[in-house]
Amino acid sequence: MGRVLVVDDEEAIRNILADYLAMMNLEVVTAVDGQDALNNLRKGQFDIIISDLVMPNVDGIELLKRALDIDDKIVFILITGYPTVQTAVEAIKGGAYDYITKPFRFEDVQVRINRAIEKKILSGRLRNARGLLWALLLSIPIWLILGIILASLLR
Repeated sequence: MGRVLVVDDEEAIRNILADYLAMMNLEVVTAVDGQDALNNLRKGQFDIIISDLVMPNVDGIELLKRALDIDDKIVFILITGYPTVQTAVEAIKGGAYDYITKPFRFEDVQVRINRAIEKKILSGRLRNARGLLWALLLSIPIWLILGIILASLLR
């Protein structure tokens, strides 16, 4: 757990954020814009995308939509230097996990990343538990039928 795609058209922010996340023992891949991010996303699987909102080619909101079309289990965090209530609402309604404003504090990023990883782990456990429950529910009629057949053979 812990493969992160960092997307920002500002090289300094992209590199500083990537270095910080690498110090958190996360595997980090960077992208220069939304289109580059989509290309990376198609090549490999990521747990988290941290993306700038305002970028050339494909902006953060469009990247959010397309990324969730590719992998609906990915955790998406938007970062922006141009915060508005409208973009925050649009991001959260669009499926973003969180919304961070620039300038950000690394401690805030770390807390949000840790929460995102915990969410991803818990979602996986819930999916596994649901699968086990369905397997048990489907096996009960089979065991009942086998029991009836065995009882009739023992008569």
